[in-house]
This record gives sequence, structure tokens and C-alpha cells, in this order.
Amino acid sequence: MAAAVTMARGLGNFFYLVSPNETTFRHAEDVPNYTNEAVPLFFVFIFLELFVTHFKGGKIRANELFASVLHGIVYDTLGVVVVGISLGGYEWLYDRRFLDLDWSSPVTWWVAALGTDMGYYWFHRATHEVNLVWSSHQVHHSSEDYNFSTALRQSLFQRYFSLGFYQPLALLGVPLPALMVHLQFNLIFQFWIHTQEIDNCGPLEWVFNTPSHHRVHHGANKWCLDKNYAGVLIIWDRLFGTFQAEKRDEKIAFGLVDQPQTLNVMWMQVFYVRAVFRKARSMTTWGDTLRALFYGPGWFPGTPRLGDPDTFPDIKGPRVKYNPELPRWQEVYVLVHFLIILLVQQTWITKLASFSWLSALAFMAFMFVSAGIIGAMYDGWWWAPLVEAARCVAYIAYARSAPVIGYPPVDAAILAYFAVSALVWTSQSLAVVKASVRAAKLE
Repeated sequence: MAAAVTMARGLGNFFYLVSPNETTFRHAEDVPNYTNEAVPLFFVFIFLELFVTHFKGGKIRANELFASVLHGIVYDTLGVVVVGISLGGYEWLYDRRFLDLDWSSPVTWWVAALGTDMGYYWFHRATHEVNLVWSSHQVHHSSEDYNFSTALRQSLFQRYFSLGFYQPLALLGVPLPALMVHLQFNLIFQFWIHTQEIDNCGPLEWVFNTPSHHRVHHGANKWCLDKNYAGVLIIWDRLFGTFQAEKRDEKIAFGLVDQPQTLNVMWMQVFYVRAVFRKARSMTTWGDTLRALFYGPGWFPGTPRLGDPDTFPDIKGPRVKYNPELPRWQEVYVLVHFLIILLVQQTWITKLASFSWLSALAFMAFMFVSAGIIGAMYDGWWWAPLVEAARCVAYIAYARSAPVIGYPPVDAAILAYFAVSALVWTSQSLAVVKASVRAAKLE
């Protein structure tokens, strides 16, 4: 009975069907981590979607799924190590508020819900319409597949650009705990709209953001660009002129207009920053340099702020997807290490409060390297065997003296697997080095 109640509460959180009385808190430290609580349901929905897609004759590609989940892992890892920056100054502004809303009132709860969602609309719109901010958000649009795992493909740095979009709520009297609650529910709600398996939601389409609306947002087709920025309520797009209904007669091509041909998670997180600054440096005036940073990604001198749509590539779906494959043994190897990474990350997050800063940074570095190396293997980067061998040795050096998971049989099994992996990739690394030396001699 208790399990059923917990599941029902979890599903309620998932769809923002929550009681104001049960989700109102006086102090910030009392606010639960609803996002972390939703992680098991995220994976339940991902596996259900895998089953439904397979039953309907479709396919969810393992390499894209791995990449999306690994993006979520590095996002979550950085979020628990570096916290609070995006909400900087909120309490200071709240102390100077214009209104004095009762923290326990349902009215305050609803003001916070609507204000958070409207703040998200404008922040999300800025991530598309300001080139420098787009350099962080583009990673969320980088998947050429569109499924639940795409929702986990989050930027390491995007949340820090949100500074200033929610702070005005403090002046309206919205307490920080209320904002913290609704930021989480707003994010959790957006998970279920990342799917192709749900078609049209009928009358809900007029008020709420739905899979149909959000598919348009993720399209690279010209008619999809800069549309449907909503988080929970699509009414903001309808009010501010950015709404676009899904077209039934044209297939959506998911991904970026200029799609990077890589699955390396860490590379995808940062590669566009270089492109932004390269564009800025190419300008001939200081004014154009600033415009290259703060106007839209499609802007060039002589065009409107967001660029000239007539010059944008007219992407049509379907288009050929980047789909590298590995030998079967490496696919199995990647799958096992992918599951280990998930287990280690979730376990270490629960212990993070007891870590020193040095240990926390080492944990973060290990997670980042682990996430990046899987994509590098798919991409065939020559240095991947060397880095993987070093990663395995580093884990062994740590885990020999300190339990990681906390269950001796599991820790022993993982340690043994890393030991075998280290031997395999050390052998592979020697082969890479020998090949490089031989090539150098031939030159």
C-alpha cells in the first residue's frame, strides 16, 4: 500500500499534479530534491518507450540514448557540486520586496507557479535568441532522435545564464522555497513532452505544452526555428507570438541545423563556444563584435537581430543521421560501463556532503571523463584507448582503499571488471602507440 502511495505521489510530481499544501515550505533547506526523486521514473518511462517503440517496429539507437543519459549525468554532477549561482541575490531582493505574500498561502503557491513558468519562457527564449547563451543550450537540441532520453540532454552551463530571469519574483514577494519547488516541477514536467509516441492531446493543446508542440521546438526545419519556448503553459507562446502548430504534412528533422558529427558528450557541451567567439573575432567593428555575441545565432551584418530567415538552410526530414557503430564486444563493454557510471554517480551523490572539496572535484572529473570517453569510442578518436586505460587505472587506485558503492560483493565485482578493462585498454593503447611510431618512421 505504501509503495502504491509513493508511486502515485511520484507520478503526480511528474505531471505537476501536486497539492499546494504538501509542496509549500517555510525554509529553503526543507525543500525536497524532487528532481532526484524523479530519476527512477525517468528511467521507467525510458524503458517503457523502448518497449513501445520496438513493438511498433521502430528503433531507439543505443549510441544516442547513451549520449543523452550521459549528458544528464554530467549536468546532475555539476549541479550538486556547484550550487546556488543561478539564484544569486534572490534573498537580498526578497528583503526589499514590494509585496508581502504569506509563505503558507495557496495564492503564493500559484503566483510562484505562474511566475516561474513565465520566467522560464523568457529565459528559454533568450537561450535561442542570444548567440552566447545558445552556445550552452544547443546541446539540448543536438540529438537527432527525439525520445524521453532527449530530455536528459542538458547543458552544463545553461542554468548559470538564467541569473536575473527569476529574481524579479523576489520583488513580488515570492519566497525562495516556493521558487525552488516550482523550478523543479517545471523541469520535471518537461520530461514527458520529449517523445514521438504521444500524438495529439486534444483540448490540452490550447493551454499546456505537449509532445506535439515541443517536437516543433526541437525541429531543424526552417518553420520550426525559434518557436514554442514554453515550459508548462503554451499560452506564453500564443501571447507573445512564438507559437507554431505541428504540421501533419511535413516530417520534422530533429537536431541542429548544422549538426555536429560526434557523440562525445564533453565535446558537444563546449564546441559551439569556440564558434561563437570565432564569429565575434571575424567582425570589423566593435558594434558588430558585440552583436555577434548577443544577437541571434543566425545574425550577420546587414540582417535583422535574429538573422534573415531567407538565408537559413531549409532542412527537410528525414535526413541521414550520424550513426557510428562499434564491434559487438565493445558495445557490450560500453553498456556495462554505462550502467556502472549510473550506479557510481547516484551512489556518490548521496555521499557528497561528507566529501572534501578535493574529493568532490575528483569525483566530478571522473564522471566527466567517463561520459566523454564513451562517445569518443563511437567517434573513433585515436586517443580513446589511452584515456580509457588511464580512467580504469584511476578507479582501481581509488577503489582499492575506499569502498565506492558500499556493498562489498558489488564493489569487488566492479573493481574486478575495471581491472580486466585496464588490461584490455592498456593492450589497445600499446597498439595505438606502436602504430603511431611506425607511421612516424614511414614519414
